[in-house]
Amino acid sequence: MILLNPGPVNTSARVTAALARGDLCHRESEFSDLLEAVRVKLVRAFAPGSDWTAVPLTGSGTLALEAAVSSSVTPGHKMLVVDNGVYGARIREMAETHGIETVVLEWGWTQRPDPERIAEALGRDSAIEVVAVVHHETTTGLCNPIREIGQVTRAAGRRLLVDSISGLGGDPIDLEAWGIDVCVGVANKCIQGIPGVGFVLARRPELERMAGIPPRTVYLHLPRPHAAHERRTVPFTAAVQVFYALDEALDELLEETVDGRVRRYAAAANQLRDGFGALGLEILVPPAWRSNSITTLRLPAGIRYAGLHDRLKEDGFVVYEGQGELGATAFRVANMGALDHEDFARFLAALERVLA
Repeated sequence: MILLNPGPVNTSARVTAALARGDLCHRESEFSDLLEAVRVKLVRAFAPGSDWTAVPLTGSGTLALEAAVSSSVTPGHKMLVVDNGVYGARIREMAETHGIETVVLEWGWTQRPDPERIAEALGRDSAIEVVAVVHHETTTGLCNPIREIGQVTRAAGRRLLVDSISGLGGDPIDLEAWGIDVCVGVANKCIQGIPGVGFVLARRPELERMAGIPPRTVYLHLPRPHAAHERRTVPFTAAVQVFYALDEALDELLEETVDGRVRRYAAAANQLRDGFGALGLEILVPPAWRSNSITTLRLPAGIRYAGLHDRLKEDGFVVYEGQGELGATAFRVANMGALDHEDFARFLAALERVLA
């Protein structure tokens, strides 16, 4: 089955085989070595040559994001949330669930946020401590202007928290140069690992600041696992076999190079979009704003997603429905994972048959 949904993704034989390395207690030195290897490789891949650290957590990317959100705002201060899709709205929900006051700036789901409007909001409200934004809005396949948002956030003396769960490894991002303080990712999207480990990349001074914030949760308070990791252990039971697979997936990524992975995904997206154009399908996001890994398409007149999905699945391909207000009018095709030109060519042929 070819998975054209935005995670979990098809993995390589190497990554799948890593799951069978063997049973291991998470309190043994062998797991300490594995944990440290994963942390080092995450930093090497995404924040090389700088004072960054990685905090891998057993759970989904959403869990890692909630850990970052709930750990980052001092009581009495606020989080500014950029909302132009389901995942921006989810950040707001997380913050408010943990009693963090939010300032929400909203844009349409196919619109890019305006950094000047963010700068104005920061200038009006000195209580805003953290700006939170999604790198790649999986709702539509739109990449937000993180570099520009980082510039205005840094100029205002605030922190920038970026959800790059579906961005890291698929679209360009420079944590250091773009002024990012905290970045959230996951194993099972563009890194091409197995579901079960999310992670937070953070500047060390930012984690030190978080350590002074009263914990809002037990499991999700980031300074707690980070302090344990610095001692080569974990505070709670880890998903050992998923760490094995992530370790192997990171080896693959470093061999390909992050830039190489980004280029491969861009080429796959271009192949698919050329095919979609030939089939007369409409892409919702303008070309300059599109990610390298997801394309959101308007459903043709007379075609419902359920029928489209089921017919494609009969041919061995899984696509994804639109979310929220796009549920009845759009569908999504991701090109993440260990897939190649021939996989996408076969998919386009199957899609043409189904549409006909």
